[in-house]
Amino acid sequence: MRTFIITTVAVAMLAAAGAASAQMPAPADMIKAWDKNSDGGVSKDEWVAAGRPAERFEMVDANKDGKVVAAELEAAMAAMRQRNGG
Repeated sequence: MRTFIITTVAVAMLAAAGAASAQMPAPADMIKAWDKNSDGGVSKDEWVAAGRPAERFEMVDANKDGKVVAAELEAAMAAMRQRNGG
């Protein structure tokens, strides 16, 4: 029984580590998935519908045109990685 528990914990830890190190989708792929009207950008409504926090939309929409495009999302993600030391 003890071996089963240790093995189960080890497998769970490895699975969690693998999930954490999995690649994030490319910003362009994320925009494509969230862009329900296929206009090349994500509106605030599409952003929220994709499960993103409404208050972050304005931070990512760098040119304040009401749409987030792949370049803006990529820049925001890079800035976040830099702030987090990665």
